[in-house]
Amino acid sequence: MIDNKSKEKYLIEELLGSKARVKILKVLAVHKELTISLIINKTRLNYNNVLKHLTYLKAVNLIDEKKFGRIKIFRYKIENIKARSLKKLIEIWEGNF
Repeated sequence: MIDNKSKEKYLIEELLGSKARVKILKVLAVHKELTISLIINKTRLNYNNVLKHLTYLKAVNLIDEKKFGRIKIFRYKIENIKARSLKKLIEIWEGNF
């Protein structure tokens, strides 16, 4: 049985309800793969905020995390239909289609 709390976690309102999260999604959709330092640089958000949103985006299966020693690279999961749809929405909204 699925409880209501887990259903709410993955609602579109939750995903797009944070300006910071949308910034991170947009940057990763455009650049495909970035380190956390580059995400911070491009979004102008602080480390803790970016890390919190990346954790959420991994939980909803929109991004992957790869580790190379101490370096973590976050990759936009374009093979995920929801991620692909969000990327298309960003392209249309931003006029890059």
